[in-house]
Amino acid sequence: MNEVQKENGNGAADCELRAQQRPGGSCAVQMGDKFQPACMATLRKRDGKLERLIKSIHLSRPENYLSIYQSGCNFSCRKCHSWDFSQKVTGDWFSVEELLTICRYYEKQVTLIEPRNKATAWHAGESCRCCGQCVINGEKSPMCPGVLEPEQIILSPQGYGPARNIVAFTGGDLTCRAQFYAEFTQQVKAETRLWILIETNGLGLTPKNLDKLQKAGVDAFWLDIKAYDDKAHNWLTGCTNQWILELPKEILQRGFVLEVLSLYIPDLVETDQLRQIAELLCSASAEIPFTILAFFPEYKMMNFRVPTLDEMLEAYTAAKNVGLKNVRLGNIGVFAKTQSEVEKVIEMTGTAG
Repeated sequence: MNEVQKENGNGAADCELRAQQRPGGSCAVQMGDKFQPACMATLRKRDGKLERLIKSIHLSRPENYLSIYQSGCNFSCRKCHSWDFSQKVTGDWFSVEELLTICRYYEKQVTLIEPRNKATAWHAGESCRCCGQCVINGEKSPMCPGVLEPEQIILSPQGYGPARNIVAFTGGDLTCRAQFYAEFTQQVKAETRLWILIETNGLGLTPKNLDKLQKAGVDAFWLDIKAYDDKAHNWLTGCTNQWILELPKEILQRGFVLEVLSLYIPDLVETDQLRQIAELLCSASAEIPFTILAFFPEYKMMNFRVPTLDEMLEAYTAAKNVGLKNVRLGNIGVFAKTQSEVEKVIEMTGTAG
């Protein structure tokens, strides 16, 4: 039993969310042939310092920022694309100080300085399409935004692109244990000029935790709203979305930068729910960037089909019609299989994703 477990008694019984009168997570992660709450299995305190279990850390594409891929999550998503480490205990232990060292090193590699209001994955596409043509062939592609010079493009494990001045937590989500993220942010902000982004399912962003993260200096959230319908959300994640649907307003009221992502999942999360999510966002701010991502089969949802071109374009139109100004489609290659289909997407949305 590590020190976090000792402090929290018997773990699940002292869930931080329940202590704040919120529903607990669906957070049992596999540890060998046993299961433990993610906050017990992938977060610990050693010698008085918090440590997090991390699968990998690298410059990710197409987000073009430093991504910290976390093991352990407070959701048990049937569609999880990171299930091999978010639903299983795997990786190496990193203290806040060790992560700070990596961030300092990354800052020296930064080739594109973004303002705080662009501390998102959404804005990455405004400067680079990550094709690498300007480096490989010496010529920019027709889709190039024309913002960067070739010397700003570097190679990372996921391909070519710039290195933006942003560090993000992704993969599993333990924002219900906000202290770790707060300590990380405070130290990184004290010694670097990097923006801090948290990719999150929203479950852990209670008012108390949001206030803690705001005080620490977190800049932005990429909120993944899995479904508008609570029954569908429960089936997908094991958790209610009651509080999550209140988050866009709560996040913006505290001055954070916000972007939102939702998947089009045929027969489960379709245009009607995506329209409702768009209406929810628009009631908070019509400027919130909203990405509608095409689902593709993974993990426990291998028997679900991918959406069609017409379904994705219908969802896009519905989101725009409610008044959202910044809507785009993602995973274009999943539903646009031919050049003519890609051209239709570009014609209707103005982008190829």
